[in-house]
Amino acid sequence: MTQSLLAKPTSIKSNRPPGKEMVWIPGGTFLMGSDHHYPEEAPAHKVAVKGFWMDRYLVTNAQFQKFVKATGYVTFAERPANPSDYPGAKPELLQPASSVFVKPDGLVNKANCYNWWSYVPGANWRHPEGAGSSIKGREQHPVVHLAYEDVEAYAQWLGKELPTEAEWEFAARGGLEGAAFAWGDELYPMGKQMANTWHGEFPFENLCTDGYERTSPVGSFPKNGYGLYDMIGNVWEWTSDWYQEHQQIKKSPCCITSNPCGGERENSYDQQMPDSKTPRKVVKGGSFLCAPSYCQRYRPAARMAQPIDTSTCHLGFRLIVRGQ
Repeated sequence: MTQSLLAKPTSIKSNRPPGKEMVWIPGGTFLMGSDHHYPEEAPAHKVAVKGFWMDRYLVTNAQFQKFVKATGYVTFAERPANPSDYPGAKPELLQPASSVFVKPDGLVNKANCYNWWSYVPGANWRHPEGAGSSIKGREQHPVVHLAYEDVEAYAQWLGKELPTEAEWEFAARGGLEGAAFAWGDELYPMGKQMANTWHGEFPFENLCTDGYERTSPVGSFPKNGYGLYDMIGNVWEWTSDWYQEHQQIKKSPCCITSNPCGGERENSYDQQMPDSKTPRKVVKGGSFLCAPSYCQRYRPAARMAQPIDTSTCHLGFRLIVRGQ
């Protein structure tokens, strides 16, 4: 596949970053999505975004801990669920808990994700694998087990925002147009490990070729063309967009000629909460659980729908400040 630089910037960079460790993403027009991988990524379509500042790194446990100490905030996974929100749910499923990857002992049916996902009581950002685990020694790892409302609370505290799906994908591409990965078209260029992903037979064998069984400290792998780290792998990242199919998106004229959510909320793909019992947001980037043998979503175009009331051990976030 031929790679080229994205269109020339659509926004002029301000002189000073609005926050520590933020980098300027110049904006431009790019081909969003892919016609060559998973169906939900198609069709590829042109989108324009304005320039914005983006966190160089994923938000870490240490950073989130400062927020909690300053505000007393209690995350979604640390609170018991409201029974009225989940009629008929078993009482044990209403206690504070979160979703944790538990590696099976051997071959399992890959069509059933419950063979490796468990709803673990006591699992939360402080205890990533459940009671008895901690973030000691993992202060610079990405914070996980946060539901959408937790991420929004942190963003508001800092005066930042989540990126839209288009902003995130543009930034992840790092200035390359049409490349399969954030660094080019080869998963392991010259044998080099470019991201924290799964190596071996998923879900029971992880060879840890990249050096990590689960999350890795932020910045452990090469940065992309815009100076951003971990846009691919490590943990999935929340975006602000409600999930819908690209086919629906392409039908809207605004998605080709305007700036999706780049400061002008009316230009969003869909800023109305969908008519769904459990609304879902778009998450991007893949995680340490993405494997060639199972989930090849360690690419900028890849996307997944995440219920806003669900937190997991492989989902984090980073924030932006729109053009200043």
